[in-house]
Amino acid sequence: DNEQSVPQLLIRDLKLEKPLAKLMFSPDQDNHPSKAAVKYGELIVLGYNGSLPNGDRGRRKSRFALFKRPKANGVKPSTVHVACTPQAAKAISNKDQHSISYTLSRAQTVVVEYTHDSNTDMFQIGRSTESPIDFVVTDTVPGSQSNADTQSVQSTISRFACRIICQRSPPFTASICAAGFDSSKNIFLGEKAAKWKTSDGQMDGLTTNGVLVMHPRNGFTEDSKPGVWREISVCGNVFSLRETRSAQQRGKMVENESNQLQDGSLIDLCGATLLWRTAEGLARTPTLKHLEALRQEINAARPQCPVGFNTLAFPSMKKKDVVDEKQPWVYLSCGHVHGYHNWGNKEERDGKDRECPMCRSVGPYVPLWLGCEAGFYVDAGPPTHAFSPCGHVCSEKTTAYWSQIPLPHGTHTFHAACPFCAHQLAGEQGYIRLIFQGPLD
Repeated sequence: DNEQSVPQLLIRDLKLEKPLAKLMFSPDQDNHPSKAAVKYGELIVLGYNGSLPNGDRGRRKSRFALFKRPKANGVKPSTVHVACTPQAAKAISNKDQHSISYTLSRAQTVVVEYTHDSNTDMFQIGRSTESPIDFVVTDTVPGSQSNADTQSVQSTISRFACRIICQRSPPFTASICAAGFDSSKNIFLGEKAAKWKTSDGQMDGLTTNGVLVMHPRNGFTEDSKPGVWREISVCGNVFSLRETRSAQQRGKMVENESNQLQDGSLIDLCGATLLWRTAEGLARTPTLKHLEALRQEINAARPQCPVGFNTLAFPSMKKKDVVDEKQPWVYLSCGHVHGYHNWGNKEERDGKDRECPMCRSVGPYVPLWLGCEAGFYVDAGPPTHAFSPCGHVCSEKTTAYWSQIPLPHGTHTFHAACPFCAHQLAGEQGYIRLIFQGPLD
């Protein structure tokens, strides 16, 4: 049994040279517009490991920070106009007035005018690049290395998908509503959209593919557990899911739940899923400096390939897509970490499955990549585990948490996925503990 003859170690056994506590937390996670600006939180798109494949540009990026605006731009409902009266037509054509139009039939439209709200800031998210959209989000293609892969797909994300309303005074709570206002400051719900009159005489409705939200239980910590997916209406009410994403029939209203976002809330726009992190939550999250320190600690321990005895090293965070010659590789069936080699490549197995030289177990053999998007980590633990089948490495608690989260996929299915690349997880757990071999000297 050659497993016993070589020193093996898990990363948690490595002797960490310098205390990491100093590097661990820094509230200044993002580039502040000014030190005095109040940060409400950040939205991080699942499936990107720190930046978009072609780089972050302008309003199109993998994470978006929401800061208190110099001047409030929130709106709240005011006058309701029923039928096609001159006032209703005027409200729709008035470029300075926000309004939501609910088309009930060709003969009847209900227009709800919105008026300025000096207590809130509004941020809009969607696929459109028009100026009312603050954060432009396109469909996430699992594991895609360039945006070329995403352009061919017919997008299911709404052009004006949703809006987030932040209170300008403490505790700066953020809430979400489906649909966003277009360049004419209108939201139109056509005849086919699900809509209804509420008990207090107001109107409400759902967008075509819907906006789903899941609040985790126990916050976004190492004790987090998945919550229940809900649908959020145009007015911010909470409903159970429809039978399929765009079914005409709305779900049941959930009275005791709210559209207020919590640290770790997930927002699904049917084509992309966003993670909401509060400013307080981000202050407790490991920073890039901390992740970089952990990377250097692993490399300083000089893990070796048990076959070639060459020293392995995780490449720098900037080289996160190019396989390096010192890159660690792992057998996903057992967790033994090696350097790249051609051992055990059985031709009859299509070259996909390999036999581990340490323990003879057979399974996929993939390069390991560090998870660089710190916002996805539920704790600041060392990178001891990897997602399967993609090989993204992070802390044990982080892999355990994401492997339990059913993420919406298509119009009516859910599956767990790696937050760093959006690949559907495989195997019994969806992740594996890594076993490194230490240097022989």
